[in-house]
Amino acid sequence: MINKILQLVVILFPAVIFAGNAGNGHAPHLDGSIENLSIFWVIPFIGILLSIAVFPLVAPTFWHHHFGKVSLFWALSLVGPFLLKEGLEITVYELLHVTLLEYMPFIILLLALFTISGGVRLTGTLVGTPIVNSLIILVGTILASWMGTTGAAMLLIRPLIRANMDRKNKVHVIVFFIFLVANIGGSLTPLGDPPLFLGFLKGVDFFWTTKAMLLPMLFMVVSLLGIFFMLDSYYYKKENIQPGIKPAADHKLGLEGTLNLGMLLGVISAVLLSGFWKPHVTLYVYHVHLELQNIVRDILLLSLTYLSWTMTPMTIREENEFNWFPIVEVGKLFAGIFVTIIPAIAILKAGSQGALATVVESVSNDNGPVNIMYFWLTGILSSFLDNAPTYLVFFNTAGGDPGLLMGELYQTLLAISTGAVFMGANTYIGNAPNFMVKSISESAGIEMPSFFGYLFKWSLPILFPLFIVVGLIFI
Repeated sequence: MINKILQLVVILFPAVIFAGNAGNGHAPHLDGSIENLSIFWVIPFIGILLSIAVFPLVAPTFWHHHFGKVSLFWALSLVGPFLLKEGLEITVYELLHVTLLEYMPFIILLLALFTISGGVRLTGTLVGTPIVNSLIILVGTILASWMGTTGAAMLLIRPLIRANMDRKNKVHVIVFFIFLVANIGGSLTPLGDPPLFLGFLKGVDFFWTTKAMLLPMLFMVVSLLGIFFMLDSYYYKKENIQPGIKPAADHKLGLEGTLNLGMLLGVISAVLLSGFWKPHVTLYVYHVHLELQNIVRDILLLSLTYLSWTMTPMTIREENEFNWFPIVEVGKLFAGIFVTIIPAIAILKAGSQGALATVVESVSNDNGPVNIMYFWLTGILSSFLDNAPTYLVFFNTAGGDPGLLMGELYQTLLAISTGAVFMGANTYIGNAPNFMVKSISESAGIEMPSFFGYLFKWSLPILFPLFIVVGLIFI
């Protein structure tokens, strides 16, 4: 039955895609105003978030085997009513738009970084002492701004897990790794985090981010590393690990699979290429604009993924305990998230005309932008929505003029940027590598906290007081 359905889709899908005046006419428009989309259209999105939060707690075995079906259920629970209300044209356009311009580039980049970093193995006798753990997290934090939070996280999470394999208390190590390497470390360049890359594409200077966000980032890094070192030292002493005792190792400290480091540079180059190279060649797929530079980037990333898989000795991946489950889990869950997020983003884009008008209107008053509200609203929404489109919504709400935002409205752009990047650490879904790190850690046998456990035990008590200080000092 499933095969017949797939055959029907293959036959009909091209006809749907290229039907009509694709590319030459006006693109279908989803009206996000409250007259068209009530707040109830975000229920499927809330449903998938609650599923991610609750099912691993109450039905872990079911979730492990059926999370893809749950994700599909929530996606279809939106697509069905959406098709009846908006019609085939807008539904197909929105699904193609989110798939081709957002989900596919997202999952291709993750796949490339996951595969390539899985072919790099740090050998030797690293032991998870507080100093070693702090140094690994610090190195990852520094690398994140230049090779992306995803790249740095995927490169160093396995060495960190191996260094702590004999520790009893190691959940906090992974949590602080998510805070710093998977999020805050990406603050200094557009390469670091997708929201900043979007700002770069909109005209924000490459090094504006470096100058503007350096001090807030340093405050967060120093504060979090200090808290982590004290917490890790407490657990280390509590475990009564004798100093000087190291696990047996048959290798000196070094790297295996160094060819993959060159491929990681290739990934960075491909992403940069899509930002700087503007051939002004566009392919239209049912009104969706696929720019040549982005197509080339994704082809390069897939090619690098294939080369890494075929050229890396399988023994290295086996030693890394490499398997495909984490990328499969992220791929299936985020497919549902990207589909169900469509109405939420449309409502936000509608601004004062949408069901979230009070949220959008709260960032300004008669005196101009309210920067502290930009910081908190961009951040909190980035914790649960994709932080890249959230950044873009508030960037445009603030006027969308990069010259003005880098000049007179400097503090406003800083508030939007820090909110989107820093507060992606608040939840597992706030930034793509968060969920990847969680999944890899769980595959290695580490019992990570639940969605709510992470939020209420870790991010709220540790991150939010620091965010309050950042708002008071820098915003």
